[in-house]
Amino acid sequence: MRIVVVGIGKVGSTVAEYLAREGHEVVIVDSNPDVVERMTSRYDVLGICGNGATLGVQKEAGISRAELFISMTSSDEFNILCCIIARKNGARHVIARVRNPDYFQQMPFLQEELGLSMAVNPEMEAANAIGRMLRFPSATKLELFAKGRLEMAEVTLPGQTPLDGVSLQELQGKFGAQVLVCAVERGQEIIIPTGNFVLKAGDHINLSATHADMNTFFKKTGLYRNSVRSVLIVGGGRIAYYLASQLLRLGIRVKIVEQDEATCENLSDTLPKAEILLGDGTDQELLREEGIDSVDACVALTGVDEENIIVSMFASQQHVKKVITKVNRPNLLAIMRSVGIESVISSRTVTGDQILRYVRAMSNSHGSSGIRTLYRLLDGRMEALEFEVSEKAAFTGKTLQELKFRKGVLIAGIVRGEKLIHPQGSDVMLPGDLVTVVTTLTGLRDLRDTLAEV
Repeated sequence: MRIVVVGIGKVGSTVAEYLAREGHEVVIVDSNPDVVERMTSRYDVLGICGNGATLGVQKEAGISRAELFISMTSSDEFNILCCIIARKNGARHVIARVRNPDYFQQMPFLQEELGLSMAVNPEMEAANAIGRMLRFPSATKLELFAKGRLEMAEVTLPGQTPLDGVSLQELQGKFGAQVLVCAVERGQEIIIPTGNFVLKAGDHINLSATHADMNTFFKKTGLYRNSVRSVLIVGGGRIAYYLASQLLRLGIRVKIVEQDEATCENLSDTLPKAEILLGDGTDQELLREEGIDSVDACVALTGVDEENIIVSMFASQQHVKKVITKVNRPNLLAIMRSVGIESVISSRTVTGDQILRYVRAMSNSHGSSGIRTLYRLLDGRMEALEFEVSEKAAFTGKTLQELKFRKGVLIAGIVRGEKLIHPQGSDVMLPGDLVTVVTTLTGLRDLRDTLAEV
C-alpha cells in the first residue's frame, strides 16, 4: 500500500516507522532536509523535502496512487489543508492530526464536508490511556476490549507475592477469580504460557478478565490499590487539559503545576474546578508544600522526558501510590523500569497504534474478520488485537481444539452479546463474536491470519 506521511516530527516519525516496518510503500514529506535524510537512512522510505500543502510536492510523492495520505505537522490548519488537497488529487483515504479542542469537537462536520477519513488527536489519546490507568491504579497499564466487557492489565509481580510458585491452572482455585494470563515477560524472554506455566516474583504479566474478576484477583493476591481521589499533574499542556477534564467529571480532585504564566491563566479559565499553581514542577520543595505526599496519584506531563522521570522518581520516594510518566524516547523505557517507574505513556506510541489499526483494517477491507482494536504490549514486542467474526468466515462453528493456530497466538477472550467466554478447547467462534487475540506475530490483519490452516 502506498502511504504518504507529511510532517516528520515526534509523532509523524513514529507513524512512518510503524508503517514502513509493516512493509508498506511509505513516502515521507518534510520541510527540514536533515529530518528527511535521517529517516531515509534509517528506514525503507522515500523522502521528499518540501511543503506538503503544495500540489507540486504532493504530485512528486505520487498522491494520485496513494491509498492513504496522513498529515501530522504541529499545525491543525495546515494538516486539514494538506488533506483537502490530497483528497482532491486522488488519495483514497486522508487522516489529519487535529489537536485543538475547538476543532476536534467539529470533527463529524469536517469529516463529512471536507472528506477527512479520520482525525487523530495524540494528546487526547494519551489522556484517555492515562485515565484508564488512574481508574484502575492496581495495573501498570489497562486496555479495554469488546466495548469494555474485557479488560487486559499489565502488572509486575512484587518480591513478596502469593503468586510466586503458582501454576496458571491453579489460579482460579486458589484466588477465586477467572483470569487468563496471556503473556509473561521474564528477563528478556517473552512467553505465551500454557496451563502448567509457573509464575515467579518479578514476572511482568498481562492478564485478561472481566472488571469484576480483575478486581477480585487483585484484591486476593495483594496487588489491589484503592481508587484514586486526588491527582497532582506536573505540566499544563494539552494532555493535562484533556486529562483534567476527564478526572473532574468523575469527581476527582485535580491540582496542576505549570511554570508558564499564560498557560496557567488559560487553564484557570477553562478548568475552573481544578487548582492551578504557577511554579516549577521539578522543584521538590514546591511539591512538598503542595502536598505531594498526600495525593493518590502523580502524573508527570512536562515537555522534557528527563524532568518527567525526575518528578516521578521523587513522587515514588514520597510513597505516592500511582505514578504515571510521559516519555517520548523509547530508549528510556528500560531505564525507567530499572528505577521502579512502570506506568509510562507516549502520545506518539498511542497515535501510532491508532493509525496502524486503521491501516490494517484498510488492508483487510475484503477479509472475513477485520480488526476493531489494536494495542502493542510489553514495549511493542507483542500485540493484542480485537476482531469481529464475519458471516463469511470459514472457521466458524469449529471448536478451538479443531483449529490449528500458528505458534505465538493465544485466544484471550470471546465476547458474544453481553457474555464473556473464557476460551476452552470446546468453544467455537460464531459470526458477530468479538475475539481478542494476543500474539508475538506482527502484521495480523484478519482473524484468519492466526490460523496455520483453515
